[in-house]
Amino acid sequence: MTDDQLLRYSRHILLDEVGIEGQERILASHALIIGAGGLGSPAVLFLGSAGVGQITLVDNDVVDLTNLQRQIAHTTARVGQPKVASAAQAITAINPEVRVTALQARADAALLDTLVPQATVVLDCSDNYATRHAINAACVRHGKPLVAGAVIRFDGQITVVDPRDAVSPCYACVFPPDAAFEEVQCSTMGVFAPLVGVVGAMQAAEALKLLSGAGPSLAGRLLMLDGRAMEWSTMHLNRHPHCPVCAALK
Repeated sequence: MTDDQLLRYSRHILLDEVGIEGQERILASHALIIGAGGLGSPAVLFLGSAGVGQITLVDNDVVDLTNLQRQIAHTTARVGQPKVASAAQAITAINPEVRVTALQARADAALLDTLVPQATVVLDCSDNYATRHAINAACVRHGKPLVAGAVIRFDGQITVVDPRDAVSPCYACVFPPDAAFEEVQCSTMGVFAPLVGVVGAMQAAEALKLLSGAGPSLAGRLLMLDGRAMEWSTMHLNRHPHCPVCAALK
């Protein structure tokens, strides 16, 4: 670690749970972030500022004026640019040492099977059910820890899937892939801007804990935030013995 790095990351190094060894693990890590919008914005800014050595961003969308109410990695001047390119600029402005790969693409199964094995940790900051399940399945297949978050209206949730833990449930254990429901989008239902910041920042925190070894993760727990009352509730999760994703790979 260089003298400049010792200064930049000194407040992490001062933490007994992180220290120099934990910060070095962060510097050597590779985070794959799917989604550069409301959740991805705070997540990628915190991971970049914390010194994650390599970040790969995947999103097929462009910055729109309606995004700027909550997607804090983007600016008015970058409306019309690919979100991954805009977010990459934001990371580099904070920490030019981070190696950023920006992929303007949809995260389908084929792309995930290429990218997930290269990552140390994966963050699901996407905004649709099918993509969440594709990310979960890829992480289970390749044994990579996943930090999954979601926000709509005044409600948020976050959990960690850790396939390295034999008893940790995956996303499909809790939310069946074949569940029939009407998916809602923030473009039609709305979203309270600060909540994506709260959940996205927590995704970064869980990722950094996994990377540095700073403490137990949320694996086996689902945190749910009611932004109206500003109350958290916790659901303890169990692995489903007949899960179509993780049980089949045991």
